[in-house]
Amino acid sequence: MTGKAAGHLDHEAAGAVPHAGMAHPDALEVAPGTAHENLEGWIPQLATDEEVRVALEKAFDYRGDVTITRKDGSKVEGYLFDRRTAVTLQESIVRLYPKNSSEKISIPYADIAALAFTGRDTAAGKSWEAWMKKYAAKKAAGETNIALEPEPLD
Repeated sequence: MTGKAAGHLDHEAAGAVPHAGMAHPDALEVAPGTAHENLEGWIPQLATDEEVRVALEKAFDYRGDVTITRKDGSKVEGYLFDRRTAVTLQESIVRLYPKNSSEKISIPYADIAALAFTGRDTAAGKSWEAWMKKYAAKKAAGETNIALEPEPLD
């Protein structure tokens, strides 16, 4: 299919100026980034099945460590990297990397008595808008060689 058959116009033949009537690219509307909840330090209620599911979904999206207390009283702190939901809490599992181990462990939702967002959220305050504000402030202060540098993860 040719460009003309696909609905494209021959701007030169029509005497049109490309992008006539369109805003300059720098003036285009920019969609805001995703807003993330500040979950650091949060200890959710896990009274109902739905509360367990919602809290573990938020833990999956969290960019820091969580501490899971099992119903037998044992605790595991680590990074929750996967979850597999099923019809029942017994069939649903979370998978995490424990903080002090390289093994991956799986814990059924039904075995979780408590959840706490104990680790530092490594992406908190790292939005593009926050970086642009810092950049503008440094530029206004006359700084040069301003670059986006990663922060140490600890």
